Amino acid sequence: MENVRTRFAPSPTGYLHVGGARTALYNYLFARHNGGKFVLRIEDTDVIRSTAESEKALIDALQWLHLNWDEGPDVGGKFGPYRQSERLSIYHKYANELLKKGNAYECYAYPEEIEQLKEEQLNKGKPPRLTYNDVSRFSTFQRKRDFERGGLKPGVIFKMERKARVLDDLVKGRVRFGENAAGDFFLLRSSGMPTYNFAVVIDDAMMKITHVIRGDDHLSNTLRQMTLYDALGFDLPKFAHVSMILGPDKKRLSKRHGAVAIEYYRDSGYLSEAMLNYLVLLGWSHPAGKEVLSIDEMCSAFTIERLSSSPAIFDGVKLKHLNGLYIRHLDINKITELTIPYLAEAGFEVGDMEFSWLMKAVDSVREECTTLKDMPEKLSIYLRMPQPDSYTESLLNTEKVRESLIILRGKFSQAKDELTDEDLTNLVKDVLKEIKIKGKVFYPALRYVLTGKKVGPKLLSVLSVLGKERVIQRIDNALNE
Repeated sequence: MENVRTRFAPSPTGYLHVGGARTALYNYLFARHNGGKFVLRIEDTDVIRSTAESEKALIDALQWLHLNWDEGPDVGGKFGPYRQSERLSIYHKYANELLKKGNAYECYAYPEEIEQLKEEQLNKGKPPRLTYNDVSRFSTFQRKRDFERGGLKPGVIFKMERKARVLDDLVKGRVRFGENAAGDFFLLRSSGMPTYNFAVVIDDAMMKITHVIRGDDHLSNTLRQMTLYDALGFDLPKFAHVSMILGPDKKRLSKRHGAVAIEYYRDSGYLSEAMLNYLVLLGWSHPAGKEVLSIDEMCSAFTIERLSSSPAIFDGVKLKHLNGLYIRHLDINKITELTIPYLAEAGFEVGDMEFSWLMKAVDSVREECTTLKDMPEKLSIYLRMPQPDSYTESLLNTEKVRESLIILRGKFSQAKDELTDEDLTNLVKDVLKEIKIKGKVFYPALRYVLTGKKVGPKLLSVLSVLGKERVIQRIDNALNE
């Protein structure tokens, strides 16, 4: 395939939406699959809502997902700058070119007058579209002088060509636009800032973007952009409009459905590997039907042909289930490292813990966790001494339980310091034989004495993680000795 270049171009006005993250992922995968380049561009022309803090948050979220870009505002590249606010002279150059060619005209109307025009058209049962005849009435000598005295510049409006067009979309197939599907539209506002449809065409052309992969909510913009490409003599990129993500109620995914920000899932103990795996399947399917995929497997298998044109349903329950699967199967060293900040946040002194011991403890409880935020509560059985209560007393008063614990304590005190699983198994079995107590009576009692919980990891794992000294201490604590 040609030298593929894709881009993700978020506006730094808030968090990274789940839908935006999926768009970034698809662009990343398509570029990597074809040996191309993935570009990050910041569309920050909304000067009121765009903030440096939001840009940093977007970049942090993308980096958490490991969607590393080849060109962008932080790494540079030969087609920069990569922030639209730093490209204003480029937009003005092409706006002037369109004015000279007669493809655009100046507008001296105030914003409220433009809104009034649209309202008048709606009242007449017409679509709210601008035309030169409507706007030119404001281009009086007095209005131009008022603009000049007020330090204002006229807006620039593109003269939309009235003709039908056809888009061969890589996902939607053939899309037809009627000759009156769109009216004239602004290229530059009176503030000098470019509009989305103008800036995106200039940027994609200048940055040699070959494939525009984006949500199908942008499909309606494509007619205007296609017309601009023609007017400016630019080669048209290939478009792929991916299906929308819906909530469980089949409506567009939004805050009313709960968490929709990637940052929320990152901070709530989800793994980036699980999030990427879940996102890629929201509108794409693996050719072999695989549902658990590494990023390398995604890059190897990803093609636009397997993108679905039908909306995808975001299911938080499925995502959590998949996250739990990754917690259970990812490298234990990594899971342990990722767990440490959550332990610290929960108030545990992580600096005093040996990593090898903590790794063993994490491994014993990760079967029970669906997010890393579950870890502190699950690990607390090892990190806090259980406090004897009325249930402990009732267990100790059960036939032979107290005696069995005393015998077990003695065997542990005489045992070697490093005990294998086989050693631990034999110690407990020896008690059962010696005291003639049933396992179904002793095992639950021993678990509760050691952990303060009725359920949890395998008892053998509990004994192994606690080790000789802690087992003795906890038996003594329960026996009040």
